[in-house]
Amino acid sequence: MNVLINTPVTGALHRLHRDARDSDRDLMEAVAHAFATGASGQAIADFLAEERADYRGVCQGLSGNFLSVSPAYGRFLYMTARACRARRIVEFGSAMGISSIYLASALRDNGGGKLIGSEIETSKVVRAQFHLGAAELGDLVEIREGDALETLKDVGGPVDMLLLDGAMSLYLPVLKLIEPHLAPGAPVLAENAFAEDYLDYVGDPRNGYLTLPLPIDRGRGNVYSVRVG
Repeated sequence: MNVLINTPVTGALHRLHRDARDSDRDLMEAVAHAFATGASGQAIADFLAEERADYRGVCQGLSGNFLSVSPAYGRFLYMTARACRARRIVEFGSAMGISSIYLASALRDNGGGKLIGSEIETSKVVRAQFHLGAAELGDLVEIREGDALETLKDVGGPVDMLLLDGAMSLYLPVLKLIEPHLAPGAPVLAENAFAEDYLDYVGDPRNGYLTLPLPIDRGRGNVYSVRVG
């Protein structure tokens, strides 16, 4: 079974990816320019510093942007969740719900389960819930509004897969919050994984992970780890 094909999910994703391109065009063009001119390293460092100083303010400033995964990365999320037969998935940074739709689709095709999302911006929570409802996947998803360091303290049991796609400076704190609940072999996917503390942690096998960069959407810092410790 594959609900990504010829179901309400198909139409919802088509509309949402189109809306995301339109909404985030200026932002994506600025990012592409930074990479083209060799200024991306400094831009990322400046953004991370701004986040560390006030991640709530940064998230609020981006409340109108989708900041979504690409169709290719979304399919990879679906494939990964299917491959590990995930039943409980945690998502840090649900945004407008595009990645949530891919993950919940995998849960549906796995026979059920729960996606626990966290999103700090109220307007995005409302829109994500609407989009999940349009895709007929709302029954599989619980999006918790607020700071993930609070909302994800109790995830209700073993976690089969973790997606990190929120404030980049919080990737390591969120990982460590979820880490005691990660099932053996659980994949941990991080988009925009540019924070050195996170990369150093998952890159050290002594911390219980094997990690590789992903060749999907090069330049977006997609990193794949597996909990092996």
